[in-house]
Amino acid sequence: MARTSRSSVSKWRYCQPSYYLKRPQRLALLFIAFVCCSLFVWDRQTLTREHEVEVSKLTEELTTLRSLLEDLKNTHGDAFGKINIGGELPKKRVPEDPIEVERRQKVKEAMLHAWSSYEQYAWGQDELQPQSKNGVNSFGGLGATLIDSLDTLYIMGLEEQFQKAREWIANSLDFNKDYEASVFETTIRVVGGLLSAYDLSNDQVFLDKAKDIADRLLPAWDTPSGIPYNIINLAHGRPHNPGWTGGESILADSGTEQLEFIALSQRTGDPKYQQKVENVIAQINKTFPDDGLLPIYISPQRGTSQYSTITFGAMGDSFYEYLLKVWIQGNKTPAVKLYREMWEKSMKGLLSLIRRTTPSSFTYICEKNGDSLSDKMDELACFAPGMLALGSSGYGPDGSQKFLSLAEELAWTCYNFYQSTPTKLAGENYFFHSGQDMTVGTSWNILRPETVESLFYLWRLTGNKTYQEWGWNIFQAFEKNSRIESGYVGLKDVNTGVKDNMMQSFFLAETLKYLYLLFSPPSVISLDEWVFNTEAHPLKIVARNDGGSVGKSDRKNIPTTRFRGRKEGRSG
Repeated sequence: MARTSRSSVSKWRYCQPSYYLKRPQRLALLFIAFVCCSLFVWDRQTLTREHEVEVSKLTEELTTLRSLLEDLKNTHGDAFGKINIGGELPKKRVPEDPIEVERRQKVKEAMLHAWSSYEQYAWGQDELQPQSKNGVNSFGGLGATLIDSLDTLYIMGLEEQFQKAREWIANSLDFNKDYEASVFETTIRVVGGLLSAYDLSNDQVFLDKAKDIADRLLPAWDTPSGIPYNIINLAHGRPHNPGWTGGESILADSGTEQLEFIALSQRTGDPKYQQKVENVIAQINKTFPDDGLLPIYISPQRGTSQYSTITFGAMGDSFYEYLLKVWIQGNKTPAVKLYREMWEKSMKGLLSLIRRTTPSSFTYICEKNGDSLSDKMDELACFAPGMLALGSSGYGPDGSQKFLSLAEELAWTCYNFYQSTPTKLAGENYFFHSGQDMTVGTSWNILRPETVESLFYLWRLTGNKTYQEWGWNIFQAFEKNSRIESGYVGLKDVNTGVKDNMMQSFFLAETLKYLYLLFSPPSVISLDEWVFNTEAHPLKIVARNDGGSVGKSDRKNIPTTRFRGRKEGRSG
């Protein structure tokens, strides 16, 4: 090893600033330098380790995302062209049927036409009147079409339109209106629409708005029995029932808030919403008949049914639907067993209303008044085939097959509601006479979704492509008869094809959504993970083990989906 001469060392020493310092100062400076170097080395090692961990994580995530993107490109087409909403990553790539892809795109284009027409002529208002090209506030100015359309836009991958609607909701939606609102319609369209948008996007603005409107509706349940009044002023409260019911509450209106308000309690951790709506079912169950069939009027004072029509059509329908769907929403746990038991009683009653026509043996559901049966069926009752198919799996093998077969028979009848008219669109209701099969009663069509809804469920649950063909035929009939340059309209008469001047919000919320899903892979809004409210707004299924109460802990069980990637005869 070479040595350094004394002279060179001396020269080096004189060049250092420390030479001119006293010895204690030099020692102090050397100590500080040592500490700084040690800290630098330690910090650099720590940062290097953290950097390496972070890079490793990012690399792993990038690999996963690349794999996900490739799979989704091959299997899911839309949903932003990237995301499989509500489904797990497929185990293997299964090429899609090109016919399904093409039809799904046609339905998406129809949604774009309906939405852009609303955006151009009725933005922020409740519904579009396409022929006169103006908006109308048929729901008090709550932006019904806009809110009803949120999840449809999301599911179809229309991100730009969704974001514009989201900004309107965040900045312009105001519920403080001196308006006498239907508790039922506001719940299924507005509360349901906002909650569904929240479950899909995890955007807090939707949950905050849902809570705001629900709080305004809550006083409707402040009755002696807990059965709600069906009308309430959004600004001032003051709930009441419509005069034409004789002061009574309507069965469907009072029993079709459970999904939305239970979901709201789960997502906010506030049990008051769930408690209000579950008390309704507890009251009804006290006098629930063995056949599970209830008249359409119920007393808010006494909580008992009043003599009136029994029907699976207008004013009765969705009460039965929600008995099944709350059971599904709670993931079929013991906490929601009562709902299933009540629903099965009602299905026993439904069997007693089944009749068949001559000569074609179309199966239909009668209405009942006292001991008399009426051979009339609303198109609204065409939700029943889908409900029966959805609930059939909860029975044993024999019961399951019996109810699934009944669902298929009823769906054939409902499809023929459409096929039996010159326009191939269904009337509002049908009568059945011996030797004549079916005849149209009320002959308007207001773009209702119920038959398409049932076709969607039957296709999902049986895999039978016949239901896709029927749905496609119905879609083509809408395109031929209801589409105009400025949106979609209903028909005043399905026999003549004369058009009305209203694009119902549920056409975008339900009819087009169910048609789109009819031609989408089953993993898009999987029925194992989502349950649809009666306005076709999907809500996440959350297992309930609460024994009747909800706490904040439920929220952590709700998976979130990110952007990567009516009903009644009176109001329609």
